Amino acid sequence: MTVVATPTLHVTKGHGTQNDFVLLDDRDGLVDLSAVLVRGLADRRAGVGGDGVIRVVAGEHVPEGVAALAEDPEARWFMDYRNADGSVAEMCGNGVRVFAAYLERLGLWDGAGELALGTRAGVRRVRRVPVPAGIGDDTWYAVDMGSWHLPGGADAVRAGADAEVAVAGLEVARAGLSVDVGNPHVVLALGDEDELTAADLTRAPEVTPVPPNGTNVELVVPLGEHEAPDGSLVGRVRMRVHERGVGETRSCGTGACAAALAVRTWAGAGAPDVWLVDVPGGTVRVSVLPDGHVELAGPAVLVAAADVDLAALVAGR
Repeated sequence: MTVVATPTLHVTKGHGTQNDFVLLDDRDGLVDLSAVLVRGLADRRAGVGGDGVIRVVAGEHVPEGVAALAEDPEARWFMDYRNADGSVAEMCGNGVRVFAAYLERLGLWDGAGELALGTRAGVRRVRRVPVPAGIGDDTWYAVDMGSWHLPGGADAVRAGADAEVAVAGLEVARAGLSVDVGNPHVVLALGDEDELTAADLTRAPEVTPVPPNGTNVELVVPLGEHEAPDGSLVGRVRMRVHERGVGETRSCGTGACAAALAVRTWAGAGAPDVWLVDVPGGTVRVSVLPDGHVELAGPAVLVAAADVDLAALVAGR
Protein backbone atom coordinates (compact mmCIF):
# COMPACT_ATOMS: atom_id res chain seq x y z
CA MET A 1 0.00 0.00 0.00
CA THR A 2 1.32 3.43 -0.95
CA VAL A 3 0.46 6.25 1.40
CA VAL A 4 3.00 9.05 1.55
CA ALA A 5 6.72 9.29 0.84
CA THR A 6 7.61 9.84 4.50
CA PRO A 7 7.71 7.02 7.10
CA THR A 8 5.56 8.93 9.58
CA LEU A 9 2.21 10.68 9.44
CA HIS A 10 1.43 13.55 11.81
CA VAL A 11 -2.10 13.31 13.18
CA THR A 12 -4.28 15.01 15.80
CA LYS A 13 -6.91 13.38 18.00
CA GLY A 14 -10.16 15.24 18.72
CA HIS A 15 -13.74 14.63 19.77
CA GLY A 16 -17.18 16.21 19.90
CA THR A 17 -19.18 14.88 22.87
CA GLN A 18 -16.80 11.90 22.81
CA ASN A 19 -17.50 11.05 19.17
CA ASP A 20 -13.79 10.85 18.40
CA PHE A 21 -11.70 11.25 15.28
CA VAL A 22 -8.18 11.03 13.94
CA LEU A 23 -7.45 14.22 11.97
CA LEU A 24 -4.72 14.80 9.43
CA ASP A 25 -3.55 17.88 7.57
CA ASP A 26 -3.25 16.96 3.89
CA ARG A 27 -4.13 20.34 2.46
CA ASP A 28 -2.10 19.61 -0.72
CA GLY A 29 -3.78 16.24 -1.34
CA LEU A 30 -0.65 14.09 -1.09
CA VAL A 31 -1.90 11.29 1.18
CA ASP A 32 -3.43 8.13 -0.29
CA LEU A 33 -6.17 7.79 2.28
CA SER A 34 -6.92 4.14 1.58
CA ALA A 35 -9.37 2.00 3.53
CA VAL A 36 -6.41 0.09 4.98
CA LEU A 37 -4.82 3.27 6.30
CA VAL A 38 -8.13 4.49 7.73
CA ARG A 39 -8.77 1.20 9.51
CA GLY A 40 -5.24 1.26 10.91
CA LEU A 41 -5.52 4.81 12.22
CA ALA A 42 -8.97 4.20 13.72
CA ASP A 43 -8.00 0.90 15.37
CA ARG A 44 -8.32 1.36 19.14
CA ARG A 45 -5.69 -1.27 19.99
CA ALA A 46 -3.19 -1.20 17.14
CA GLY A 47 -3.65 2.39 15.98
CA VAL A 48 -4.55 5.82 17.29
CA GLY A 49 -8.22 4.99 17.78
CA GLY A 50 -11.37 6.79 16.69
CA ASP A 51 -14.87 6.51 15.32
CA GLY A 52 -13.56 7.89 12.05
CA VAL A 53 -10.79 9.69 10.20
CA ILE A 54 -11.03 13.27 8.94
CA ARG A 55 -8.64 14.70 6.37
CA VAL A 56 -8.22 18.42 5.69
CA VAL A 57 -7.65 18.88 1.96
CA ALA A 58 -7.96 21.91 -0.31
CA GLY A 59 -11.14 21.61 -2.34
CA GLU A 60 -9.43 21.73 -5.71
CA HIS A 61 -7.61 18.45 -5.02
CA VAL A 62 -10.70 16.19 -4.80
CA PRO A 63 -13.74 16.02 -7.11
CA GLU A 64 -16.22 16.47 -4.26
CA GLY A 65 -14.27 19.51 -3.12
CA VAL A 66 -14.46 20.99 -6.61
CA ALA A 67 -18.23 20.51 -6.48
CA ALA A 68 -18.36 22.26 -3.10
CA LEU A 69 -16.34 25.18 -4.47
CA ALA A 70 -18.82 25.48 -7.34
CA GLU A 71 -21.62 25.63 -4.76
CA ASP A 72 -19.79 28.20 -2.62
CA PRO A 73 -16.38 29.65 -3.61
CA GLU A 74 -15.69 30.35 0.09
CA ALA A 75 -15.63 26.61 0.86
CA ARG A 76 -11.86 26.42 0.41
CA TRP A 77 -11.32 23.44 2.71
CA PHE A 78 -12.93 20.05 2.18
CA MET A 79 -13.76 17.65 5.03
CA ASP A 80 -12.82 14.21 3.71
CA TYR A 81 -14.53 11.95 6.26
CA ARG A 82 -14.18 8.16 6.51
CA ASN A 83 -15.89 5.75 8.89
CA ALA A 84 -13.71 3.58 11.12
CA ASP A 85 -14.18 0.60 8.77
CA GLY A 86 -12.62 2.58 5.92
CA SER A 87 -15.85 3.36 4.10
CA VAL A 88 -16.47 6.85 2.72
CA ALA A 89 -19.22 8.85 4.46
CA GLU A 90 -21.20 11.92 3.41
CA MET A 91 -20.38 13.94 6.51
CA CYS A 92 -20.52 13.90 10.31
CA GLY A 93 -22.16 16.54 12.49
CA ASN A 94 -19.80 16.17 15.42
CA GLY A 95 -16.91 15.85 13.00
CA VAL A 96 -17.74 19.17 11.34
CA ARG A 97 -17.24 20.98 14.65
CA VAL A 98 -14.00 19.13 15.35
CA PHE A 99 -12.88 19.91 11.79
CA ALA A 100 -13.50 23.62 12.45
CA ALA A 101 -11.51 23.49 15.70
CA TYR A 102 -8.70 21.73 13.82
CA LEU A 103 -8.66 24.44 11.14
CA GLU A 104 -8.27 26.97 13.96
CA ARG A 105 -5.36 24.98 15.37
CA LEU A 106 -3.74 24.90 11.92
CA GLY A 107 -4.19 28.67 11.47
CA LEU A 108 -6.51 28.14 8.50
CA TRP A 109 -9.48 29.86 10.22
CA ASP A 110 -9.36 32.67 12.78
CA GLY A 111 -12.58 31.63 14.54
CA ALA A 112 -14.34 34.86 13.57
CA GLY A 113 -17.46 35.07 11.46
CA GLU A 114 -18.68 32.04 9.54
CA LEU A 115 -16.51 29.27 8.14
CA ALA A 116 -17.72 27.66 4.91
CA LEU A 117 -16.41 24.15 4.40
CA GLY A 118 -17.07 21.45 1.84
CA THR A 119 -18.49 18.00 2.63
CA ARG A 120 -19.94 15.22 0.51
CA ALA A 121 -23.37 16.34 1.74
CA GLY A 122 -22.79 19.89 0.48
CA VAL A 123 -21.32 23.07 1.95
CA ARG A 124 -21.66 23.51 5.71
CA ARG A 125 -21.24 26.80 7.57
CA VAL A 126 -19.82 26.91 11.11
CA ARG A 127 -19.58 29.66 13.72
CA ARG A 128 -18.65 29.94 17.39
CA VAL A 129 -21.61 30.33 19.77
CA PRO A 130 -21.98 30.85 23.55
CA VAL A 131 -22.18 27.74 25.69
CA PRO A 132 -25.70 27.28 27.12
CA ALA A 133 -26.12 27.89 30.84
CA GLY A 134 -25.62 24.84 32.99
CA ILE A 135 -23.40 23.01 30.53
CA GLY A 136 -19.73 22.86 31.45
CA ASP A 137 -18.04 22.90 28.05
CA ASP A 138 -15.53 25.63 27.19
CA THR A 139 -16.22 26.28 23.50
CA TRP A 140 -19.24 25.56 21.34
CA TYR A 141 -19.60 25.67 17.59
CA ALA A 142 -22.88 25.78 15.66
CA VAL A 143 -23.20 24.16 12.25
CA ASP A 144 -25.92 24.77 9.69
CA MET A 145 -26.46 21.13 8.74
CA GLY A 146 -28.47 22.01 5.65
CA SER A 147 -31.89 20.80 4.66
CA TRP A 148 -33.57 17.72 6.05
CA HIS A 149 -36.51 15.62 5.00
CA LEU A 150 -38.57 12.58 5.90
CA PRO A 151 -38.11 10.05 3.07
CA GLY A 152 -41.47 8.47 3.90
CA GLY A 153 -43.27 11.74 3.22
CA ALA A 154 -46.77 12.58 4.42
CA ASP A 155 -47.73 8.92 4.88
CA ALA A 156 -44.86 8.45 7.36
CA VAL A 157 -45.89 11.61 9.23
CA ARG A 158 -49.48 10.36 9.57
CA ALA A 159 -48.38 6.88 10.63
CA GLY A 160 -45.45 8.10 12.72
CA ALA A 161 -43.24 5.51 11.07
CA ASP A 162 -42.12 3.97 7.79
CA ALA A 163 -39.83 1.18 9.01
CA GLU A 164 -39.59 -1.60 11.56
CA VAL A 165 -36.46 -2.04 13.68
CA ALA A 166 -35.41 -5.11 15.62
CA VAL A 167 -32.86 -4.33 18.34
CA ALA A 168 -31.02 -6.98 20.33
CA GLY A 169 -32.01 -6.79 23.98
CA LEU A 170 -35.53 -5.55 23.24
CA GLU A 171 -38.23 -8.21 23.07
CA VAL A 172 -40.19 -6.95 20.07
CA ALA A 173 -39.41 -4.97 16.94
CA ARG A 174 -40.32 -1.27 17.10
CA ALA A 175 -41.68 1.15 14.55
CA GLY A 176 -39.10 3.60 13.25
CA LEU A 177 -39.18 6.88 11.34
CA SER A 178 -36.68 7.52 8.55
CA VAL A 179 -34.99 10.94 8.62
CA ASP A 180 -32.49 12.20 6.06
CA VAL A 181 -30.02 14.84 7.30
CA GLY A 182 -27.59 14.53 4.41
CA ASN A 183 -27.10 10.91 5.48
CA PRO A 184 -29.70 8.25 6.38
CA HIS A 185 -31.20 7.62 9.82
CA VAL A 186 -34.01 5.61 11.35
CA VAL A 187 -35.28 6.77 14.75
CA LEU A 188 -37.34 4.70 17.18
CA ALA A 189 -38.84 5.80 20.48
CA LEU A 190 -38.54 3.71 23.64
CA GLY A 191 -40.83 3.78 26.64
CA ASP A 192 -38.24 4.59 29.30
CA GLU A 193 -34.56 4.74 30.14
CA ASP A 194 -34.54 1.14 31.35
CA GLU A 195 -35.32 0.04 27.79
CA LEU A 196 -32.64 2.38 26.49
CA THR A 197 -30.11 0.76 28.82
CA ALA A 198 -31.26 -2.77 27.92
CA ALA A 199 -30.70 -2.30 24.18
CA ASP A 200 -27.66 -4.22 22.90
CA LEU A 201 -25.98 -2.12 20.23
CA THR A 202 -22.93 -4.36 19.92
CA ARG A 203 -24.94 -5.82 17.04
CA ALA A 204 -26.41 -3.76 14.23
CA PRO A 205 -30.19 -3.27 14.51
CA GLU A 206 -32.17 -4.95 11.73
CA VAL A 207 -34.16 -2.41 9.73
CA THR A 208 -37.07 -3.41 7.47
CA PRO A 209 -37.32 -2.52 4.64
CA VAL A 210 -33.54 -2.83 4.31
CA PRO A 211 -32.03 0.60 3.46
CA PRO A 212 -30.10 0.35 0.16
CA ASN A 213 -27.04 2.19 1.50
CA GLY A 214 -27.33 1.19 5.13
CA THR A 215 -28.49 3.54 7.87
CA ASN A 216 -27.70 4.93 11.29
CA VAL A 217 -30.21 3.92 13.97
CA GLU A 218 -31.14 6.15 16.93
CA LEU A 219 -32.95 4.95 20.05
CA VAL A 220 -34.58 7.85 21.90
CA VAL A 221 -36.46 8.50 25.11
CA PRO A 222 -38.36 11.83 25.13
CA LEU A 223 -37.74 13.72 28.38
CA GLY A 224 -40.38 16.43 28.00
CA GLU A 225 -40.09 20.20 27.57
CA HIS A 226 -39.04 23.16 29.69
CA GLU A 227 -39.25 26.93 29.39
CA ALA A 228 -36.07 28.75 28.40
CA PRO A 229 -35.15 32.14 29.97
CA ASP A 230 -36.61 33.90 26.91
CA GLY A 231 -39.94 32.15 27.43
CA SER A 232 -39.60 29.74 24.51
CA LEU A 233 -40.09 26.00 24.86
CA VAL A 234 -37.07 23.69 24.67
CA GLY A 235 -37.51 19.95 24.27
CA ARG A 236 -35.11 17.32 25.61
CA VAL A 237 -34.40 13.73 24.63
CA ARG A 238 -31.90 11.05 25.61
CA MET A 239 -30.34 9.03 22.81
CA ARG A 240 -28.12 6.09 21.94
CA VAL A 241 -26.95 5.43 18.40
CA HIS A 242 -25.61 2.66 16.21
CA GLU A 243 -23.67 4.18 13.31
CA ARG A 244 -23.30 2.30 10.04
CA GLY A 245 -19.71 1.28 9.45
CA VAL A 246 -18.76 2.01 13.08
CA GLY A 247 -21.10 0.45 15.65
CA GLU A 248 -22.31 2.19 18.79
CA THR A 249 -20.65 5.54 19.37
CA ARG A 250 -20.73 7.94 22.31
CA SER A 251 -22.40 10.55 20.14
CA CYS A 252 -23.55 11.23 16.59
CA GLY A 253 -24.25 14.78 15.43
CA THR A 254 -26.47 13.99 12.46
CA GLY A 255 -28.10 11.33 14.65
CA ALA A 256 -28.91 13.94 17.30
CA CYS A 257 -30.53 16.06 14.59
CA ALA A 258 -32.51 13.09 13.32
CA ALA A 259 -33.62 12.18 16.85
CA ALA A 260 -34.85 15.71 17.59
CA LEU A 261 -36.59 15.99 14.23
CA ALA A 262 -38.34 12.65 14.71
CA VAL A 263 -39.57 13.48 18.23
CA ARG A 264 -40.69 16.90 17.03
CA THR A 265 -42.63 15.23 14.20
CA TRP A 266 -44.30 12.81 16.61
CA ALA A 267 -45.19 15.67 18.98
CA GLY A 268 -47.10 17.47 16.22
CA ALA A 269 -48.22 21.10 16.03
CA GLY A 270 -46.78 23.39 18.68
CA ALA A 271 -43.71 21.23 19.33
CA PRO A 272 -40.51 23.13 20.19
CA ASP A 273 -38.05 24.12 17.49
CA VAL A 274 -35.08 23.78 19.87
CA TRP A 275 -34.04 20.48 21.48
CA LEU A 276 -31.30 19.44 23.85
CA VAL A 277 -30.11 15.93 23.05
CA ASP A 278 -28.31 14.00 25.79
CA VAL A 279 -25.94 11.35 24.46
CA PRO A 280 -23.50 9.18 26.44
CA GLY A 281 -20.71 11.65 25.64
CA GLY A 282 -22.47 14.89 26.61
CA THR A 283 -25.17 17.26 25.35
CA VAL A 284 -25.76 18.98 22.02
CA ARG A 285 -28.44 21.41 20.86
CA VAL A 286 -30.56 20.96 17.75
CA SER A 287 -32.48 23.93 16.31
CA VAL A 288 -34.99 23.71 13.47
CA LEU A 289 -34.48 26.81 11.32
CA PRO A 290 -37.21 28.71 9.43
CA ASP A 291 -35.56 28.06 6.04
CA GLY A 292 -36.01 24.30 6.26
CA HIS A 293 -32.50 23.72 7.57
CA VAL A 294 -31.43 22.28 10.90
CA GLU A 295 -28.60 23.59 13.10
CA LEU A 296 -26.42 21.54 15.41
CA ALA A 297 -24.43 23.17 18.23
CA GLY A 298 -22.03 21.57 20.66
CA PRO A 299 -18.43 21.33 21.84
CA ALA A 300 -15.26 20.33 19.98
CA VAL A 301 -12.03 19.39 21.74
CA LEU A 302 -8.54 18.60 20.41
CA VAL A 303 -6.75 16.41 22.92
CA ALA A 304 -3.48 15.12 21.42
CA ALA A 305 -1.05 15.10 18.52
CA ALA A 306 1.15 12.22 17.40
CA ASP A 307 3.53 11.03 14.71
CA VAL A 308 2.35 7.65 13.44
CA ASP A 309 4.91 5.07 12.26
CA LEU A 310 3.25 3.98 9.02
CA ALA A 311 5.26 0.79 8.64
CA ALA A 312 4.23 -0.39 12.10
CA LEU A 313 0.63 0.71 11.55
CA VAL A 314 0.06 -1.29 8.36
CA ALA A 315 2.23 -4.30 9.24
CA GLY A 316 0.09 -7.40 9.10
CA ARG A 317 -3.06 -5.61 7.91
